[in-house]
Amino acid sequence: MKWPDDFVNKIICGDCLEIMKQIPDESIELILTDPPYGIEMDKGFSGYGGFPGKGKIARRRYKIRWDNQRPSREYFEELLRIGRKVLVFGGNFFADLLPRGTHWVVWDKLNTMPSFGDCELIWTNINRKSVKKIVFEYNGLIGKEEWRAHPTQKPLGLIIKLIDEYSQENDIVLDPFLGSGTTAVACKRLRRKFIGIEINPEYCEIAEERLAQEVLPF
Repeated sequence: MKWPDDFVNKIICGDCLEIMKQIPDESIELILTDPPYGIEMDKGFSGYGGFPGKGKIARRRYKIRWDNQRPSREYFEELLRIGRKVLVFGGNFFADLLPRGTHWVVWDKLNTMPSFGDCELIWTNINRKSVKKIVFEYNGLIGKEEWRAHPTQKPLGLIIKLIDEYSQENDIVLDPFLGSGTTAVACKRLRRKFIGIEINPEYCEIAEERLAQEVLPF
């Protein structure tokens, strides 16, 4: 592949680690990604068969083992090599693989469900001495109202907030675990260039379809 023609504004189906090795140092303005945490949430809530209570609700099961292992240390080294700003969802699950972070983002979901976390932590390499809170309600039925194709799909409005906060128009934004394409759609709306990498061909097709349906009013 030739940089940047074969990368920018493309959805690339393949192994993100191997593809990132072809990207020059510090050539990506923002990396925003949600890697698998390796906590086996693909088995369901708490791994015990369902929600607690008098009558248990069957936990949801997925065909693909999407959360059985974390990315390697090499993956994070590549992120930091090519990205000027790097945001990683679930940073608390990778604390042993990431450098010390002095600027964290807290996503407050306004959660009312006791079976889910109240917030999610986003690690960054940004040189600030602060914690930023972003409030975006996403729980229970509210979370189900948004169309979803991927088990860990984040709400589009949240991704738009993050990209708008940490990048500028025409910046290149990379998501190495693109999933169903939310980051690419957000970039299109915000006039950012994007690179999306996804190893699953089915999700690549879904992401391409979402982008094709995104007609902008300008």
